[in-house]
Amino acid sequence: MSEPFINVIFNEDCIIGMSKLPDNCVDLIIADPPYNLSKGGEWKWDNSAKLDGMGGNWNKVMQNWDDMPFEEYMQFTELWLMQAQRILKPTGSMWIFGTYHNIGIINVICQKIGIEIINEVIWYKRNAFPNLAGRRLTASHETMLWCNKGGKKREYYFDYEYSKESAFPEDGLKTAGKQMRTVWDIPNNKQSDESKYGKHPTQKPLRILDRMIRLSSKKDDLVMTPFSGSGSECVAAKLAERNYLGFELDKEYYDMSVVRLSNTELSRQMSLMDIL
Repeated sequence: MSEPFINVIFNEDCIIGMSKLPDNCVDLIIADPPYNLSKGGEWKWDNSAKLDGMGGNWNKVMQNWDDMPFEEYMQFTELWLMQAQRILKPTGSMWIFGTYHNIGIINVICQKIGIEIINEVIWYKRNAFPNLAGRRLTASHETMLWCNKGGKKREYYFDYEYSKESAFPEDGLKTAGKQMRTVWDIPNNKQSDESKYGKHPTQKPLRILDRMIRLSSKKDDLVMTPFSGSGSECVAAKLAERNYLGFELDKEYYDMSVVRLSNTELSRQMSLMDIL
């Protein structure tokens, strides 16, 4: 991969951006696409009472970019997945976030174009927000599909020792020395510095992104995120000593991610100075 595409986020549509990249050039893709769930009325949660385990204030995602007609969402999903498949190395992996709103569509399109699904992973959120309408069960999980490029050979990288031997204190389902399961118990709360420069309505905590990165990539690999939002995937890659590449169409979130990454680099350099 040429230098202009290393450790940079582009303020650009990801389908257009990925089309400019060569085949088989990315080691890992972490995709957090629109879930297409901005339907119905708006809901808000004011946790000024600081109820235990309920996090801070919350708003239902109501964004134009997250509201497409079904056929348009199908076409959009196939277009970005085809580009992602093309640029992913045979030894690479792709992680895709979703919920019941969109994960079935993604699953079908992956099968249609030949992307192999390695595992379906459930991210259990023990501190999930309540169902405010009181007319359905409380949504307490998201789904991630772990995929490879597809083809006759399964060449994707997997750090089995990391998955088995590592301890994750916040994960009540993982014991060091035992194989990692397909249900991850990871709180959705973010550390204060994760939203220091602003936040995205669907921002993922660094701890889950770090796990994905260390499971399926090596030091100095290139991690690409087609929907970079506030830059969390890129920050996680930098902290894990990987290179990153992102695309973000919204100028506000793009600017936020640039500032965040600049300060991540500054903090990293100061930490290195402390060590020396």
